Amino acid sequence: MFKIAIPGGSGHLGTVLARHFVAGGHKVVVISRHATKTMPWRRVGWEEASKEIDGSDVVINLAGRNVNCRYTRDNRREIMMSRVDSTRAVGEAIANAANPPHVWLQASTATIYAHTFDGANDEHTGRIGGNEPDAPRSWDFSIEVARAWENAVDEAKTPRTRKVKLRTAIVMAPDHGGPFDMLLRLARYGLGGRQGDGRQYVSWIHVRDFVRAIEWLIEHRYTDGVVNVAAPNPLPNEEFMRDLREACRARIGLPASEWMLTVGALILRTETELLLKSRRVVPARLLESGFRFDFPQWRDAARDLCEQRQR
Repeated sequence: MFKIAIPGGSGHLGTVLARHFVAGGHKVVVISRHATKTMPWRRVGWEEASKEIDGSDVVINLAGRNVNCRYTRDNRREIMMSRVDSTRAVGEAIANAANPPHVWLQASTATIYAHTFDGANDEHTGRIGGNEPDAPRSWDFSIEVARAWENAVDEAKTPRTRKVKLRTAIVMAPDHGGPFDMLLRLARYGLGGRQGDGRQYVSWIHVRDFVRAIEWLIEHRYTDGVVNVAAPNPLPNEEFMRDLREACRARIGLPASEWMLTVGALILRTETELLLKSRRVVPARLLESGFRFDFPQWRDAARDLCEQRQR
């Protein structure tokens, strides 16, 4: 049985992981500034982070402000600081621990890779984004955040703790409030057509494979550094939305042009980057280590997720 500390674990992914590990008999403590409803795991504030991290077997740091917002000056500052400062705090707690964790799994993002329609980005040869000629300059901010986030991990002096940077794609889960829930609503309302020109690649991972990958990385003690946590078969947005419509039996899927998405993003106070950036990311290191996905294809994943929602 492990003791697992999850800084920033009060959100969607933290809840998924805490639920899974508690069900497996592990001791879980979520470190968060936000109060949560009663859960079968402990929650403490950040003032207790160092005490909880000291003696934990595993730390999974998910802390960071939600990026589903307009990139105003204040939001940009909060997004950057919430990630970098929390990562530095976790690194300092591990460095000063008398009994440091065996492994530190640090959230990062697949968005760090370049906006591309050709070759897929893996951990060995993937091209880091920034200044792509066919991408808006506003998208560079996400790259800056991801670089700073990962640099904060690299700067931490934790010789007795293995560090893994999780470049995670969009995690698709049947729960309400997540990315799949939003896409499913669009499809059911007849708005599940292609977004923009539909050529942009969508990188994703089924929540079951996400949890299994995290567990795999905890157990495989020789894996460190950058790991892409994504299904092995990203696909163009047009195909992605078509498979989703078929899975939820939506008869109509009206497309949304780029200008329509821009207007919608303004109304919803978010950014079109979340829908229009082409993320073609593959998990070379997971596959090389022997990990096998339960849902390598989006069509099967979408069917399973829709069935879970129906149940």
